[in-house]
Amino acid sequence: MKFLKTNQKTIKLCCIILGSCFIFTGCFQKEPPSLSFPGVIDSAPARAEVFAKDLCIVPTGEDNSSKKGLDAASSLIFDITDNEAVYADNIYQKLYPASVTKIMTALVALKYGDLSDIVTVSYRASHISEWGAKKCGFQENDKIVLEDLLYAFLIHSGNDAGIAIAEHIAGSEEAFADLMNQEARAIGATKSHFVNSHGLHDDDHYTTTYDIYLIFKECMKEDMFLSIIQSPYHKLTDEDKDGVSHTVTYYSTNRYLVGKEPEPKGVTVIGGKTGTTSKAGSCLVLLSENKEGHSFISVIFKSETGDTLFSQMSKLLEME
Repeated sequence: MKFLKTNQKTIKLCCIILGSCFIFTGCFQKEPPSLSFPGVIDSAPARAEVFAKDLCIVPTGEDNSSKKGLDAASSLIFDITDNEAVYADNIYQKLYPASVTKIMTALVALKYGDLSDIVTVSYRASHISEWGAKKCGFQENDKIVLEDLLYAFLIHSGNDAGIAIAEHIAGSEEAFADLMNQEARAIGATKSHFVNSHGLHDDDHYTTTYDIYLIFKECMKEDMFLSIIQSPYHKLTDEDKDGVSHTVTYYSTNRYLVGKEPEPKGVTVIGGKTGTTSKAGSCLVLLSENKEGHSFISVIFKSETGDTLFSQMSKLLEME
C-alpha cells in the first residue's frame, strides 16, 4: 500500500512536468483554421475540412471542362443530401448577380427584422429611376407588413420593396449593405461584395455562383424563406398615406412555379430566385428534389436570355 501511494505521487509529478513541457513547446496547440474561401482546397487538406462540413467542395481548377450544352458564364448543381458536386463550371468567377442578390437581403432581413413590423415606404424606395427596374408599384408613405413585403420582394422581385426593407432594418441602404457583407463573410461567401439590397447594376456589386450556393443553403435554414420561394403568387394588402387599403396579387418570376416551363421528368422544383440585368444576363438559383428524395441546389449565371436560362436549367436538373 505504501508502494502504491509513493508511485501515485511520482506519476502525478511526472505528469505535471510533461504537461508543462507540452505547453511550452506548443505540442498541445492547434494551428488556427485557415480563413480562406471554403470551397477552395489548398495545400493543407485539414484546413479545408474545417470548412467542408456539410458543404460541397470543388477544388479550384477542377470544375468541369465540358459545358455539356450549357453556354452560360457559370453554372453548378450540387446534391445537398450527400454533399456532392454533380456539375460545376467556372463557379469561382466574379459575376454580377442581378436580383439573385435578393436572397442575401432576405437572409439579413430574416435575421435582424421583425416580420410583424409595419414598414413605411420612403420617397427613395418609391422613386427608382433606373430604366427597366422591376417594381411592386408602392407609393411614398404606403404602409406594408414586413412579412408581406418579403413575399412581394422575392416573388415579384420588386426593387422598391428591397429599398424599403433595407431602410427599415438598417436605416439606410448603405448600412444594410454593410450588414449583407458582414453576414456573407460569416458564412464563407468571401468572394462577394454587395452595395445594395436589390441587385440593380453597380460595378462594385458582385458574387460567384459558389457563394450563391453558400448563401442559398444558409437561407434554407429559415422556414419563412422556404415558404416564400415555393409560392407561385402572393396577395398583399397595403395602406396608402390616406389610410385607404389596396390589395394586389404578385406572381412569381420562376417559370417552373407558374407553369411556363415544364419540370424535367422525375424532378420536383421547390423554388428559387431569378435575376436579370443587361450586364448580369439571366440568372437563377433553384432548389429541387429528385424521385429518390435527394435535394439539389442549382445555379446558372449570365445566360443570354430568359428562354435559354430555363432550358439550360432543365438540362442541369436532368443531370441529377
